[in-house]
Amino acid sequence: MGDAPQRREQEIRALRTGFDLGLNLVDTAEMYGGGRSEELVGEAIAGRRDDLVLVTKVLPQNASRSGVHKACEGSLARLRTDRIDLYLLHWRGRHPLCETVEAFERLVDEGKILHWGISNFDVADLEEVERCPAGNHAVANQVYYNLQRRGIERRLLPWCRARNVVVMAYTPFEQGRLRTKGVLEEVAVRHGATAYQIALAWILRQEGVVTIPQSGSEQHVRENAAALEIQLSAEDLRQLNQAFPAPPEEVPLETT
Repeated sequence: MGDAPQRREQEIRALRTGFDLGLNLVDTAEMYGGGRSEELVGEAIAGRRDDLVLVTKVLPQNASRSGVHKACEGSLARLRTDRIDLYLLHWRGRHPLCETVEAFERLVDEGKILHWGISNFDVADLEEVERCPAGNHAVANQVYYNLQRRGIERRLLPWCRARNVVVMAYTPFEQGRLRTKGVLEEVAVRHGATAYQIALAWILRQEGVVTIPQSGSEQHVRENAAALEIQLSAEDLRQLNQAFPAPPEEVPLETT
């Protein structure tokens, strides 16, 4: 979002519609649109900042002690805010993780971020972060997770739950490639819902997991919000699990 000037007003309306419906978590990154996404979010949240949980991410090449500070200042300016609720390392890069953690902790001390976490980290990377001074302060890990990408359930998701690290599931609709025909469609019909609403409800039913569907359409935002009201039955879950099984053994963390 933010890439196409002709869609700017529509995308801002979509975000604000979500806020009106109680969707209070906003995720962006300095990478998205070369900063234009953060600028769009900054405009959309004007006058509502205190009601929202604002998440953005630092690029790995900027994750040095000084680089994190400079990147955060840039994000704060584009977002037109004085603090970021959750600041994530977008993925692992060349800078030592403990150096990044130290920089995050400094930003917390300065009040420029309230919490920090990581993104696209598997268990081995998370354990390395945990060994850093204050490494156990990480509160979230944003990863690729949906009905068709269930590899994190083997080890990563239990690891995060045991440490109260929230899992933020990105790409819940598999970039529009979710297999909606068959069982997913059948479950949707039973609930008078769309297949995509069922896919969201399946993620959101899980303890310690949130999801961040992207939409620049007010209609789609309304549909996403309605997924919060869907209660999947044991039979729904059995059928979905059969149609979209978790891998039988541990697999490397997937990314988009």
